[in-house]
Amino acid sequence: MTVARPLDRLDRRILETLQLEARITNQELAKRVGLSPAPCWRRLKRLESEGVIAGYATLLSAPAIGLPVQAYALVSLENHHADTVGAFDQLVRERPEVLECHSMSGTNDYLLRIVAASMEAYEHFLSTQLLQLAAVRSVNTSFVLRTKKFTTQLPLE
Repeated sequence: MTVARPLDRLDRRILETLQLEARITNQELAKRVGLSPAPCWRRLKRLESEGVIAGYATLLSAPAIGLPVQAYALVSLENHHADTVGAFDQLVRERPEVLECHSMSGTNDYLLRIVAASMEAYEHFLSTQLLQLAAVRSVNTSFVLRTKKFTTQLPLE
């Protein structure tokens, strides 16, 4: 997404504040960034319409809701024909345990971030879903043992 215009100091302050506390009221946001509510609201709406703010979300703790296993799977496809990629894309879109899918440069074609209730649940997904696609040549999985850092905040320097 290309930003229509460069972000100024106030835009950055708005974005930094929202990344820390997305549920803040416009009144409080305006106070923290040093604006009155109406100009703050206009800036916020502009940042949304320009696509700088892509959306708002509630972040859940995967282990707290019964999904303690997090895996990163490097996937290589047999080829890059439209039907092959289409079948893979459809599986990725439909499977809720696939949280992220990135097309990659290098040896592998894709990197998937997957959550599961157990190692058995991951193995079941792998053997009955991912590896059942004729499009998939190989999958190499690494499991998260401990998360040292997790953030959704982007640097705004």
